[in-house]
Amino acid sequence: MCGIVGYIGQKDATPIVLNGLKRLEYRGYDSAGLAILENGQIEVRRDAGKLERLASLVQESPLHGQVGIGHTRWATHGEPNAHNAHPHLGMTGDVVLVHNGIVENYLDLKEELKEEGVVFNSETDTEVIIHLVERYLGAGRTLEEAVRAALLHLRGAHGIVVLSKDEPDKIVAARMGNAGGVVIGVGDGEMYIASDLPAILEHTRDMVFLESRQMAVVTRSGVKVSTLEGQELLHEVQTVSWDPVSAEKGEYRHFMHKEIHEQVRSLTDTIAGRVDFDHGRINLPKLNLTPELAERIERIYIVACGTAAYAGMVGKVLIERIARVPVEVDIGSEFRYRDPIVDENTVALAISQSGETADTLAALEEARQKGATLWSIVNAIGSQAMRVADGFISMQVGPEIGVASTKAYTAPLVDLYMLAVHLAELRGVINEWERKGLVADLRLVPDLAGRCLDREAEIEKVAQALVEVRSALYLGRGVNMPTAYEGALKLKEISYIHAEGYPAGEMKHGPIALIDADMPVVVVAPRDPWYEKMFSQIEQAKARGGRVIAVATEGDERIPPIADHVLWVPETPWMLSPVTTVIPLQILAYHIAALRGLDIDQPRNLAKSVTVE
Repeated sequence: MCGIVGYIGQKDATPIVLNGLKRLEYRGYDSAGLAILENGQIEVRRDAGKLERLASLVQESPLHGQVGIGHTRWATHGEPNAHNAHPHLGMTGDVVLVHNGIVENYLDLKEELKEEGVVFNSETDTEVIIHLVERYLGAGRTLEEAVRAALLHLRGAHGIVVLSKDEPDKIVAARMGNAGGVVIGVGDGEMYIASDLPAILEHTRDMVFLESRQMAVVTRSGVKVSTLEGQELLHEVQTVSWDPVSAEKGEYRHFMHKEIHEQVRSLTDTIAGRVDFDHGRINLPKLNLTPELAERIERIYIVACGTAAYAGMVGKVLIERIARVPVEVDIGSEFRYRDPIVDENTVALAISQSGETADTLAALEEARQKGATLWSIVNAIGSQAMRVADGFISMQVGPEIGVASTKAYTAPLVDLYMLAVHLAELRGVINEWERKGLVADLRLVPDLAGRCLDREAEIEKVAQALVEVRSALYLGRGVNMPTAYEGALKLKEISYIHAEGYPAGEMKHGPIALIDADMPVVVVAPRDPWYEKMFSQIEQAKARGGRVIAVATEGDERIPPIADHVLWVPETPWMLSPVTTVIPLQILAYHIAALRGLDIDQPRNLAKSVTVE
């Protein structure tokens, strides 16, 4: 998934779509394409690589028409090549679609469609959607009805845009979950569609934002919005400022809020192109991890600061558990001052959103001088941490403007999980069945994150109950101990409330003295291998009169009777659970800070990139 652009009006759609895709290039992609309705037929141009290649194709074989859609793609299913690129045509060539998201149940749907005689021309999960649309068009339904029926088969979070040559005066768009936004730009006798505002801001400031489980039928004269079940809805046209900073926020009050909600898309993009779901394999080509190096590694040091260090703590659990390699997590500012034991069989892995964090870079330099192999997980392409490393994994989250990191925390969790699986395979410490199971679990992650976001209204009510607190204690164990640290950090950073993250098993060794009716205790207690231990911690906190806010798995009947508030998360494979457990804590911190009227995106005394020691 990545960028979507659409146009219907009186102008030539081709340059509008191409220019819109160009404005979304910053999100990264590995192929691109567009479909134009020309002389009553759908014409498609698409290719792997950058937009320049697509533009060359269009120049060699021009397209002209007043209705069109386009897409830039990060591969999730199938290699980045021309026949896997979007847009995807149905078998008849009469209907075409672009899509953001992962179809979790695409293998079952694909087999079902094959039994009906459908021939697939790509390895993508997206192609099942267009064939489902064709199925219902063939049964005599309108395009709107066919798209609605097709979407009801899908599991996961999706944004789609469809057009048909038989209904040339409309484009149908829909959003399910939080797989990136779908925004409709309102013009004079023309309409625009995009996955993000920058693609269409040069044409209009008047926007309609689709919510989850909403569909739009877009014509030259306007837009009709309905639920996926067919109930027509009133829609608000919002006027967006031309100011580029305000425009980037779109429908959100703050960048942090926007970036919390972008996590479905950033997690999908993190997986894209790196996971072969069909064969159960991970591909991390930029890491330059060879079988020889994998066998030679005796120790990994993860060096990072702040939020990135907490991600590294999760990575330690994952790499040791899956790949059976000893891992130490070092705060970047401490690493070089303690004369660490490093040699040529050591890897130093830096995690940094900016790639310019001074303490982390100094730690890499120290490791380099001692002969270590350097890796980095970094968001900013071309940053120093990326350049000095022997191999890297790019986070693929796009720009993160808010100082308090959100999507640049959850993406490295998935990167580290993928690294652990890849390393384990090369070292021969997991069998094929184990590897395929671990890889298959990644398919669930974007939708699970979306389900956490769907509960924001519930979390906001909890924030209202906590807005006046002066201090808070966060507890977690095992793979979710770092979640407690990160949740506490978020509250500190943006609400200026003192908060302390602590290993739950250590509560009796000091922090229990703090617990009383004025001290809220946030307990991260999903159904994971530490669940029973965490349940005991809740009971102990309640016995001391504490107010308990529990992060718990949906369906848990034991925790609600003893907790004051519950932040629900969906059932998640335990090694990936830190992705879901942290999201309600991000949302909680955000709403507490918003209720306190604070500068959320630029909290006092903090900077996005700490470039001095």
